[in-house]
Amino acid sequence: MNNKLYGNLIFEYTHPGRQAYSLPQQEVPHTDLPAAMRREEDAQLPECDELTVVRHYTNHSQNNFGVNNGFYPLGSCTMKYNPIINEEMAALPQFSQLHPMQDTNTCQGALELYYNLQRMLSELSGLREFTLNPFAGAHGELTGLMIIRSYHEKRGDSKRTKVIVPDSAHGTNPASAAVCGLDILEVKSTKDGLVDVDDLKTLLQTEGENIAAMMMTNPNTLGLFEQQIPEIEKIIHECGGLMYYDGANFNPLLGVSRPGDMGFDVMHINLHKTFSTPHGGGGPGSGPVGVRQGLEEFLPTPRIVKKGDRFEVEGLNEGHSVGAFFGNFAVMLRAYAYILTLGKENIKMVGPLATLNANYIKESLKDDFELPIDVVCKHEFVFDGLKDKSTGVTTMDVAKRLLDYGFHAPTIYFPLLFHEALMVEPTENESIDTLDSFINVMHIIAKEARETPDIVKEAPHNTPIGRVDDVLAAKNPILTYTQFANQDGEN
Repeated sequence: MNNKLYGNLIFEYTHPGRQAYSLPQQEVPHTDLPAAMRREEDAQLPECDELTVVRHYTNHSQNNFGVNNGFYPLGSCTMKYNPIINEEMAALPQFSQLHPMQDTNTCQGALELYYNLQRMLSELSGLREFTLNPFAGAHGELTGLMIIRSYHEKRGDSKRTKVIVPDSAHGTNPASAAVCGLDILEVKSTKDGLVDVDDLKTLLQTEGENIAAMMMTNPNTLGLFEQQIPEIEKIIHECGGLMYYDGANFNPLLGVSRPGDMGFDVMHINLHKTFSTPHGGGGPGSGPVGVRQGLEEFLPTPRIVKKGDRFEVEGLNEGHSVGAFFGNFAVMLRAYAYILTLGKENIKMVGPLATLNANYIKESLKDDFELPIDVVCKHEFVFDGLKDKSTGVTTMDVAKRLLDYGFHAPTIYFPLLFHEALMVEPTENESIDTLDSFINVMHIIAKEARETPDIVKEAPHNTPIGRVDDVLAAKNPILTYTQFANQDGEN
């Protein structure tokens, strides 16, 4: 077996009769399953020895790229380092073997963790109460919008079925609103990348009485702090709507400002971004939702409350709650460990350091990469591809070439405001040595694009699999493996 054939499937190493493990004989007597429960044919499973299996999956694991492997500046995602202590705490059997329905007398420690984390998030956000139930950021958005809709319906204001979403917001915002049965109204950005308040005022002149809420991502997807939030908050509240804060970009605000103090009514926080749980590949996640005073009754149940020196679960299917369950406890545990490790003194450094790192990279690269909005950013910024467009080298080419140098690419072609968008977010964890290495490689790629563009256009060169036909893969995906060759001898 060639253990460098990273693209092979485990089925391709099959040899009939080979086994990796044999179960010992048991004293339990053999019992046949009823015929209706049995397969008509044996399952097509790989037949391999243990060493082949171990090498196969070990080789594949070495192809994974994560923040533990190298720099992972994925804009809009906040791929920060997850300290090992967090993993050790989450793996403790006293936590990992809990069942959500066991007697509260047997899990007071876990309930205390829930309660304390709720209080911590309230303090960091400036909001009155939190639910930890939502399982992801988009789930948190949906929960927050359901809270808003329940609030209006309880007041008998059922005509408020429209949500304002800036064109610089996260793409999940309009999607979540649509799933909630709400209509989306887009408000434009100015040339400076901020919400166009004049466009918003024009929109409210005709739609004001129909507005349920305005969703704002802040800092927005361009990494810019929305400077007119006080005015926006005032006119939305005056028309009877609520303000929703997309907290996916909450990282640069830690220790600096709080959405509750800005006048927001509802927000979600991505624990798996701001509070360090790794979330590559779509999970795991947690999207707690906070509300201002007066909206607590609409939070999902069950909720964890403190009664004397005990912690209890209450509120199952009560009142006007939108309903949920206990959420992703392991992610909350990691977030709790992360907050306690930093403490109230050091958590104030997260936002400023993330902002410093982003601006350092931006200023160092703007001679080679086009910076459409040249202002101080927060945690991330967006280039519009290479400054020299004559090379024909695209943002995709730059992203592929970065793989040859051992760096994960930033987010590309998002946001949609720029044709060759390249969004960089370094987080606060990275040292100046790492940042300088990334900056140096980006300059090298820009030079290659000018002098030997084909090297960049044909990248990657040093990875197990080279340039993939993305269009073909999207249009004709091969999702299953056929063990037996067809008539043409192809699998």
